[in-house]
Amino acid sequence: MTHRGRLALALGGATYLAAWAFGSKVLYPVALGLPAAVLLAWLLTRLANRPLQLRRTLPLGERLEGEDVEVGLELLGERPLVPAKWVLRERIGRLGEHATPLAAHGRASYVLEALPRGRYAFEDTRAEIEDPFGLERVEQPLSAPGALLVYPRLVELDRLFSESGARSQDGRRLLLQRPAGFDLHSVREHEQGESLRKVHWRSTAKRGQLMVKELEDSPRDEVAVVLDADPAAVTGESFDVQVRAAGSILLAHSRRGRRAVLVVNSGRHEQQRVHSGEADWRQALDLLAAAEPEEGPPLAALLADDGHVTGRALELAVVTASLPPRLVERLVERSLGSRNVSLVLVDAASFAGAPRERIPELLRLQAAGVAAVVLRSGDDLAERLAAAEVPEAARA
Repeated sequence: MTHRGRLALALGGATYLAAWAFGSKVLYPVALGLPAAVLLAWLLTRLANRPLQLRRTLPLGERLEGEDVEVGLELLGERPLVPAKWVLRERIGRLGEHATPLAAHGRASYVLEALPRGRYAFEDTRAEIEDPFGLERVEQPLSAPGALLVYPRLVELDRLFSESGARSQDGRRLLLQRPAGFDLHSVREHEQGESLRKVHWRSTAKRGQLMVKELEDSPRDEVAVVLDADPAAVTGESFDVQVRAAGSILLAHSRRGRRAVLVVNSGRHEQQRVHSGEADWRQALDLLAAAEPEEGPPLAALLADDGHVTGRALELAVVTASLPPRLVERLVERSLGSRNVSLVLVDAASFAGAPRERIPELLRLQAAGVAAVVLRSGDDLAERLAAAEVPEAARA
């Protein structure tokens, strides 16, 4: 019952007492009519509160950050909806609760304006039923799960800043390499004439006869793109710039047919390989849309693990907003280990209006062969990712 309904009951009771005290028969219809109205409102809302189903429709195609998104709603029941005041309430991710009045036929739509990148889950959905006079209200929870993905705005890159550093010692451009490793597939009995270097000694000791390893070719990822989600380094929209940069680099490699893997350095340890087909790229794009700053292992610790996908990849591209000494050491080690390493450093302080500062660590990275670029607030993403300017960034 609403506040108005409780007030109507109280007023009806008070009117009845006044009619009885003063002997006024004129007040009796009013005194009895008010509780009767509340009773009718209660009956109406209970009649309307039948099993309901919500059908939510979203626009087809990709939704990019900054765009308006129209959401359609249709409330369905076994029978036509009872004439009443219908309101649908739902919590939409970080946008909070949203209330939408429904028309008599149970349909409505609303527009979410200029949505930022992210994953918006529809939760705690419920239908609110109220009589026309607002005397009685009931709520019915609805099972209508779903999520709206808003994708980052990526840029098309004909060339990457990291290519300017991918040269051999004699100055020639390095050709695309397709590394391959060999993983243990199974073991079998040793055949006469086979090299003893293939012997699997653990199985040999267990079975009492020579057993050899059966190896299979296991191609490695050519490029690992690492997105650092450290929340301590995020200021304003700086993380969105990180996501756009990582996605644009991944897209550039994917368009060239290179095997790549996207790694989000967060507590959930998420990664997505992009090897072939639209399905791989779509899942990577979903991961970029849903990525949020989150506590995770230090990026330097992740890169120190040679068994991780980032350690097996031929080329490493790191997108981060912080450059601690340990991370510099790891990047230098990777570069000196004959790996192509590139760094996109987002200057988070610039998103708070801070002036440019010197980043001397970039000079050391450049000397070790690490291609690097700095992204600041207001920079043209496509232009900056096309060419590195490490010396200027290090001094300004």
